[in-house]
Amino acid sequence: MLNGVWLGMIVLSVIYGAFTGQLGDVNKAISGGASQAFELVLGLVGGMVFMLGIMKVAFDGGLRDLIARALAPLLRRLFPEIPADHPAMAAMVMNMACNLMGLGNAATPFGIKAMSELARINAHPGAASNAMVLFLAINTSSINLFPPTGTVFVRAAAGSEDPFAIWIPTLIATFCSTIGAVGVYFLLHKLPMFQHRPVEGASAEAGAFDTPEVEIPSEHEVVAMGAAKRAFVYGVLLATAVGLFVDASRQLREKGSTDVFFDVVNAWSFPLLVGGLLLFGYARGVQVYDSAVEGAKEGLTVSMRIVPYLVIILTAVTMFRASGALDFLIGLIDPITSLAGVPAEVMPMALLRPFSGSGAFGIMSETLTAHGPDTFIGYLTSTLQGSTETTFYVLAVYFGAARISQGRHTLPACLAGDFAGFCGAVMACHLFFG
Repeated sequence: MLNGVWLGMIVLSVIYGAFTGQLGDVNKAISGGASQAFELVLGLVGGMVFMLGIMKVAFDGGLRDLIARALAPLLRRLFPEIPADHPAMAAMVMNMACNLMGLGNAATPFGIKAMSELARINAHPGAASNAMVLFLAINTSSINLFPPTGTVFVRAAAGSEDPFAIWIPTLIATFCSTIGAVGVYFLLHKLPMFQHRPVEGASAEAGAFDTPEVEIPSEHEVVAMGAAKRAFVYGVLLATAVGLFVDASRQLREKGSTDVFFDVVNAWSFPLLVGGLLLFGYARGVQVYDSAVEGAKEGLTVSMRIVPYLVIILTAVTMFRASGALDFLIGLIDPITSLAGVPAEVMPMALLRPFSGSGAFGIMSETLTAHGPDTFIGYLTSTLQGSTETTFYVLAVYFGAARISQGRHTLPACLAGDFAGFCGAVMACHLFFG
């Protein structure tokens, strides 16, 4: 789909610009958009490097293991048909733990492993089992406990005074997305039209294939804290709590409690996250500096990997806007979307998000540049970027791994999650940013 969208934007930019006399602006946008995209990436690199370094400290400290252990009882209730000691259950637990930490690259191998193992115990090969459908509904709408790093640092590169302001709204949106996807799964899975039936022509061998080799890591070995380290950790926690209390008390003398709450959440959430992750790793025996450097190397690789995608997409969107075609499109849909409190300017990104992460990322970046990162349009666009996954890509990859041709109610459940995430993002942004 992205091929058609990208080509369509460029062709329509030239044609529309020619008819409206704005072809000169389109011409300038070609070089301007490419230059703008590269400058955006330069601003993105530093933040990505730093945050992935911090995340590596928590990862090495065993935070993923703790989250996985907390998830296991819940997953046993959600997937009663899967034995607790089955490899599929272990892979699903690790996949969801990685997704909760925002580690999508680490989550994917575990997800493919889980789908492959679920295929082995699928009663009707070729048709998605209930466990597969529910797993994908959760996977494509996954709650992300940590800030959407890429979005945050694109906001910073675009000149935002508070790049991390969208963290809590994004968290709310992902909660809504997951609840929506799981809720629709349970509403649909017993309907006759979605019953789990044999697929004509499929054989038992369809699910019997080599499972990808993915190592389920053993639990992190915790190094006991000595008296000095324990005193340091508890001292830092106490000093932080006192500082938070003093700051809130000072603000309460000047503002109402509601304003203070939102100001404190926005100002303290990210520093507390960074400090907390580092302190967690330190308390569990991680060499925090060495670990952060290793994670930072991965951050540099990830940042450089997105340069071609961002330059190509952002240039096309800049041309599309310069021609006047984007303003024309926005004018057509604004009377409808504004009734729901949704600026039409965010819709191109929201509609592309389920199909292409890189495409939506590029449109989001251009929207922030055009309208400002700290406008309502900028806040909502940023929140929508982190509220859901690239649904169609995930389904294609995971169904391919399990050789599934009939997804049953997977797509309705996942799209319901996308829509619930959209509604949650709109609600949260109106709550936090008016």
